[in-house]
Amino acid sequence: MSTVPKDIAKRAKKLRESIKHHAGLYHTYDRPVISDEAYDALVRELEHLESQYPSLDILDSPTKRVGGEVLEKFEKVTHVVPQWSFNDAFDENDIRAFDERVRRVLKDSLEYITELKIDGLKIVLTYENGILKTAATRGDGKVGEDVTGNVRTIESIPLKLDKPVSLIVEGEIWMSKVVFDQLNRERKKRGEELFANPRNIAAGSIRQLDSTITRTRQLDSFIYDIALMTGVTLPPTQEEELILLRQLGFKVNPYFKKFTDIEGVIKFWKSWANRKEKEDYLVDGIVVKVNEKKFQDILGYTGKSPRFGIAFKFQAEQVTTVVENITLQIGRTGVLTPVAILKPVLVAGSTVSRATLHNEDEIKRKGIRIGDTVVIQKAGDVIPEVVRVMTELRTGKEKLFKFPTHFPLCGGDGRIERIPGQAAYRCVAKNSYEQQRRKLNYFVSRPVFDIDGMGPKIINQLMDKEIISNFDDIFTIKKGALETLERFGDKSIKNLLSAIEKARNVTLGRFIASLSIPQVGEETARDMALHFGTPDRFAKATLVDLEKLNGVGPIVAHSVINWFTDKENKKLFTRLLKQVHIAPAQQSVLNKNLPLTGKSFVLTGTLEKMSREDAKEKIRALGGEVHESVSKNTSYVIAGRDPGEKFGKAQKLRVNILNEKELSDMLG
Repeated sequence: MSTVPKDIAKRAKKLRESIKHHAGLYHTYDRPVISDEAYDALVRELEHLESQYPSLDILDSPTKRVGGEVLEKFEKVTHVVPQWSFNDAFDENDIRAFDERVRRVLKDSLEYITELKIDGLKIVLTYENGILKTAATRGDGKVGEDVTGNVRTIESIPLKLDKPVSLIVEGEIWMSKVVFDQLNRERKKRGEELFANPRNIAAGSIRQLDSTITRTRQLDSFIYDIALMTGVTLPPTQEEELILLRQLGFKVNPYFKKFTDIEGVIKFWKSWANRKEKEDYLVDGIVVKVNEKKFQDILGYTGKSPRFGIAFKFQAEQVTTVVENITLQIGRTGVLTPVAILKPVLVAGSTVSRATLHNEDEIKRKGIRIGDTVVIQKAGDVIPEVVRVMTELRTGKEKLFKFPTHFPLCGGDGRIERIPGQAAYRCVAKNSYEQQRRKLNYFVSRPVFDIDGMGPKIINQLMDKEIISNFDDIFTIKKGALETLERFGDKSIKNLLSAIEKARNVTLGRFIASLSIPQVGEETARDMALHFGTPDRFAKATLVDLEKLNGVGPIVAHSVINWFTDKENKKLFTRLLKQVHIAPAQQSVLNKNLPLTGKSFVLTGTLEKMSREDAKEKIRALGGEVHESVSKNTSYVIAGRDPGEKFGKAQKLRVNILNEKELSDMLG
């Protein structure tokens, strides 16, 4: 019998106590303070320790209760039928609200069909006379990539249907958990980096230029919809359509079910939230559709989503892990963000090893220490966050984190300082290598100059070889310099030089944002461009001129003035103007009939059902303005999950605060 190390025995003892405590809160007092998933994570950890050290496995332990052608590139495919994406529901209130919207339009009795929402890669298959012609990815909904050669290697996708019909079908390609685990075991033996999750590797496998690699990945599929069928009348219901797909030879997920009311749908959702892990594929929710096709046609579509269906997502997954360290990450404006280095753990289908801690005040508020066991959660693609600290699992060896006085990546003597009146720290030196690297990465990114093909790895190489050190250097790069870069052939060089040339034409708003002036983000830059009209007027703006802008307060105004006070920044501004062509900014004519004309909005926190960019576009489309900072002139602040300082300022100024649902209602 192996001797149990003291720290392991102590950890097991504290785990038993914690599990017993939380089980009592849940079962006896009906007031749990952690999620079922976090509780399960504690149990799994104790089980692991008991399996490693059998002497820990005591009778009263709570665990007792508980192949082909290599392609050069992918061709583009224009979809015959536009590819829509479902809106999301995250809880029972959301799905009942969907039911109410449907029943306001449909007065007749109706049925819902529920299907499992497979977490894979959407595929669009076109058959002519029963023969597979093309397979394409979803892409942007209008244009996808032709991946026919790779899809042909998937055994469950028929190359010839059982009937000679012409149709377009949609489905999901996925990798089984068993195959995923096997691949990672093989990679671990070879000392290679492990794959993060089955969904990502399925998507990557479909986009392999060598289809022999795709074949080895043993991908699978489920087909769930007929988008178009010629010469034959489509079945009258979604349920019959799924049956027809199976008759034609497609693999259809067997767990679809019909309901006459939304309460039955909710029960189905709850049951699969518990059952999903038993399946060999990732399931991240259920899809709910009105069953009758005639009713689907009546309900129709919004700008990008069907009104007759919705994705009912499972709630955010929570697990426990240990904070192994806290480090700092430097941003392009020199602000330092604390980051928790976590013991790697699988959450929401991805391996997570880092989580942002936002700032010093957030660390103190949550009481996070190095060595703490913490509950983390991740919903969809949202950055993982620390929900709470499991203080009952502390051993006394945990360490408080104190912001250092120096940080090596800050350049100069490495000194850092807390920004007056804010929770953030920043580098005292203004142009460290790391900060400049991040500035250059932002400069070439999509929201700014959008130089296709110049990603972080290329920026690193260009800086390391001293080909570029500042923004304007990018526009002076010659072919000979690029030939010194690793893995850069003639075609890559030609494409990059062409992208750089194309990027010379830029709007004033993007140009101002590209400068990485502290406090001046994309929205503020856009407002300044509309106000000043030309780069010369912007550069000569006074403090009074800047403070006249809606949403620009003293902090932002002083930041712009300070930036231009720096002689090197002025020289850079002048040099950059010689390299680019700026289209004059024109104030759009406001349509007084638009519902949000004259209203200004500020967004803060994470939105769950739409991206921040989508929300901004919808607000502008209805005549509203979007700003980055809150002022007494702000009409509404939209507060998502974990809102920042803007939320507190809105409360002080008594600005109207809306949640995401209220914004959705306002946007119609």
